[in-house]
Order: sequence, then C-alpha cells, then structure tokens
Amino acid sequence: MRIRILEAAKKEFAARGLAGARVDRIAAQAGANKRMLYYHVGKKDDLYLAVLEGAYEKIRVEERALDLEHLDPPDAIESLISFTWNYFIRNPEFLALLNTENLERAKHLKRSEKVKSMHSPFVEMIRTVVNRGVESGDFKVAMDPVQLYISIAALSFFYLSNSATLSEIFGRDLLARQAKEERLAHMVALVLAALTGRSVAEFLLRETPPAPAPARQTA
Repeated sequence: MRIRILEAAKKEFAARGLAGARVDRIAAQAGANKRMLYYHVGKKDDLYLAVLEGAYEKIRVEERALDLEHLDPPDAIESLISFTWNYFIRNPEFLALLNTENLERAKHLKRSEKVKSMHSPFVEMIRTVVNRGVESGDFKVAMDPVQLYISIAALSFFYLSNSATLSEIFGRDLLARQAKEERLAHMVALVLAALTGRSVAEFLLRETPPAPAPARQTA
C-alpha cells in the first residue's frame, strides 16, 4: 500500500506541483482512502518529502550500478554524463519534482537527513574517478566533484526543461532523436575537454564517422 501511495503521489506532485496536488486524488489513484494514506505515510508535506527522498534514492542507486570505479577515468565520466542525460529523459517526473522543490526554496529537503547522507558517497565516487584521471595523466585538473556534477546535471537539465521554448525560438525540434544524440555528444565533448585540457573539437570529431571516399572513375 505504501508503494502504491508513493507512486500515485509522485505522479500527482509532478503533474500539479505541491500547491495543486490533492490528497484525495492521490488516495483514489492508489486505491486507498485518506485515513490509510495518513497511516502509511503522513500528511501532505510528509508525503511530498517521502516522494522526494524516493526520487533521489532511485537515481543514486542507479548511479552506483554504473561501476565507475572500474572504468578508465574518461570512460567513467562519459558514462556518468550519458546516464544523467538518459535518466532525465526517462524520468520527467524527477525534473518536475526538482522544479517544485526549488520553488519551495528546498524547504522540505532541509528536513531530510536521508537525502544529505546518500549524496556524500556519490560525491566521493566522482572525486575518486577524477583523482585517478589526474594520476594516470588523462586529466589535467582535479576538478571539484560537486562543481563537476552540477555542470553535468545543468547541461542536461536546462536543455530538457526548456526544450519547448528553445525549440520554438531556434526553429528546430530539440527532442528529435538526432538532436538528442547531438546534444549528448556536445556535453561529453565539453566536459572531457575541460578535464583533459584538450580541444572540444577533438572529442566531437571522434563522434563523427569519416565521410566515404568518392567512387573512383574508370575509363
């Protein structure tokens, strides 16, 4: 029952925000009643915080499964960028919840020790990858892992959360398959260039297959 309630609540909060969400709708969607909802989770603010904690826990669990510690540092960073990008695409509710909580000035996250504790190992995982890269000579700088992750997340988040307006302004469908592939290649190139001190163009060119040689004319 708790799982059903939290799943229904995630959809309601993502679609309507905290202010617009209604406990009655959540209970009905979960096949429960308000009394059962309050018993299993708590009142509306408690329910919202539980959804937030669950959303952060889900992405952190999947990130740990990437096994970045056992990849070469550049491959590990590329894997993290690709995962973050595709996770955001697959989980638009997560982006909606982040928008809502930022409008709330992180009022609910401030109550959560769970979210804070789950991020420390994640930051250390990135720090380890970066430090290994510096030691191996792949990276030129031991970039702050928090700044690095914020940049990776921002490159994905802004593009997706503003895709409707940006598509209209620039006259292209930014959610078309080719556009999303180009965006991912662009993000990987930017981040790896910053870490390695190499040119962005080097990383972009490796993503572009060489043009086929022209057919030779025969007499």
